[in-house]
Amino acid sequence: MRVLVTGSNGFIGKNLTLALVEAGHEVLPYTRTQQPAELPALLTRADAVVHLAGENRPIDPAAFDAVNRDLTQKLCDALKVEQARRGRHVPLLANSSTQAEQDSPYGRSKRGGEAAIEALVADKGSPAVIYRWPGVFGKWAKPYYNTVVATFCHQLTRDLPIEVSSPDAVLRLVYVDDVVQELLRKLAAPGEGLQWGRVQPEYTVTLAALAEQIRAFRRCRDSLVSERVGTGFVRALYATYVSYLPIERFVYDLPKHGDARGEFVEMLKTPDAGQFSYFTAHPGVMRGGHYHHSKTEKFLVIRGHARFRFRHMMTGDRYELFTQGGTPQIVETAPGWTHDVTNVGEDELVVMLWANEIFDRAAPDTVTNPV
Repeated sequence: MRVLVTGSNGFIGKNLTLALVEAGHEVLPYTRTQQPAELPALLTRADAVVHLAGENRPIDPAAFDAVNRDLTQKLCDALKVEQARRGRHVPLLANSSTQAEQDSPYGRSKRGGEAAIEALVADKGSPAVIYRWPGVFGKWAKPYYNTVVATFCHQLTRDLPIEVSSPDAVLRLVYVDDVVQELLRKLAAPGEGLQWGRVQPEYTVTLAALAEQIRAFRRCRDSLVSERVGTGFVRALYATYVSYLPIERFVYDLPKHGDARGEFVEMLKTPDAGQFSYFTAHPGVMRGGHYHHSKTEKFLVIRGHARFRFRHMMTGDRYELFTQGGTPQIVETAPGWTHDVTNVGEDELVVMLWANEIFDRAAPDTVTNPV
């Protein structure tokens, strides 16, 4: 499919263009550098149109009408001609705004654009979908322009102060990946007539809560305790936050604890699913020699040869096993069994470790008792 994307170099346009290319479609871009007179030629090649071009913060308020209303009208006029030439419809997906019902220069211009699309559908029966998206957030949005999410992420990834002028203000937000998936779905099955599209899920958050959540992402590198970033709004917001990291902050250091046996480094901690670490051991060195009442651990040998030994604290039963780097094998410790691990190879032993709880020095649940 060949898709004409107006505003292809904008925030949503960049995300959509990449997704279209990934899906094997050809993108016909239309940007601010082009003129409306170029639209008819582009439309002769297009199988569908996604109209994302818009103006929301112009220096001259007249630009509201010039882009939001007049450009949309010219696009619709060109579509009428093209559809008459082909004898078939070209689906149109268009972004309006939740402010289209407001009596403001911006709102009136957006409503004018909607009216042009409505007239196209009424005149030609063309399939069209109009979206009144709330605030859209995600990678590649311009700080100080597209959304406060972009502004806060830009500022906090650079240790700049943020201003929360109206902490109780409630924001309605959708994530750009969800917007793109909705557009792809509609391009595949545009339906008939005029439709008013929606993007789900939609999130609501206060400005104060938004700022605090992004601050919490910033603190994770110091505490090593991750936020719950696996699902929903926090997942989308965290992906957005990380996308604003300056390249010099793609890397950060971790505390390292070392002694004669080797090194121990904590990598990541979670609020309710334990922590990840790794340790090293020199040849012949033994680590461990303790048991836990409740804590459990999983060990994965990354490099070297290891011997694990276990002894039951009540029955005295013993168990011994060997594993090595290159063997994707987890060794799990069970409560009530004292255990140790020894480097039985000639090279340094490197072992990844997961514990089901964050280590608490005040209540470590770790009792020394040699195997």
